[in-house]
Amino acid sequence: MEEGLVVKSNALQVLEKQLAARAKKNQYGIVTVGSAIDAYMKHEEKLRLTEGMLKLLLRYRFPVFISTKTQLILRDIEILKQIDKSAILPEDLQNSLGCGVILSTSISTMSSEVSNRLEPGAATPEERLKTLKLLRQEGFLTGVNAIPILPFISDTEEELEKIIVAAKQAKAEYILVGGLTLFGSQAADSKTLYFNFLKRYNSLLIQKYEKLYGINFFPPKRYLQELKEKSEKLCAKHAIRTSILNQNAEGTQRNTTVSQNKLF
Repeated sequence: MEEGLVVKSNALQVLEKQLAARAKKNQYGIVTVGSAIDAYMKHEEKLRLTEGMLKLLLRYRFPVFISTKTQLILRDIEILKQIDKSAILPEDLQNSLGCGVILSTSISTMSSEVSNRLEPGAATPEERLKTLKLLRQEGFLTGVNAIPILPFISDTEEELEKIIVAAKQAKAEYILVGGLTLFGSQAADSKTLYFNFLKRYNSLLIQKYEKLYGINFFPPKRYLQELKEKSEKLCAKHAIRTSILNQNAEGTQRNTTVSQNKLF
């Protein structure tokens, strides 16, 4: 809810202090932006906090991983290009990453009906992929976070393939697939919000979710392993990698996540 929005008005001052301290010690890591909330939500047009953050990352030469669902990121292409060229990578990625900027969008389903009910007001999956394709055309490393995949909705082989094919068509270089985490019982907690969505979308699914999750925040290992196997098979079929990084010199896949320093 918009009335619940909290703005960290001193975010840039805090970030600069931490970046300066890390840079002084030569402690460079990839700064993740948009992991908790979209850094390019509509308020950014006025507040320009993300733009200010990127300028600081450029000044101190830190690489960045950004996940967004909106086309507002296109506003900052020139800053991102400068970061991409000048960022100092952490030692373990200097020979394998080769760029200072990684850009991603998140897609849980290609169904507009489901997406509109789950994230009312957000860009459609097609709009997100259109933006991603434009970013790829500008030369950035781009990919799709198929996270979270929705049990009993978008976790079938057919639905997963729709996401993977669409990502491939948008020139995404990788796709990361992950399960849905549900926690909390308060009004603003993910489980409460998601179950409210299920009530609107298909209340019969609630019993299936309760059986699948039990008392846990996450699906059982068996489910996650099956999801992994399905996605890897489909990605191999459509020649899109399941890792941000290319294969290393020995030909083995690196981890699907990059080294990260979350500064605040």
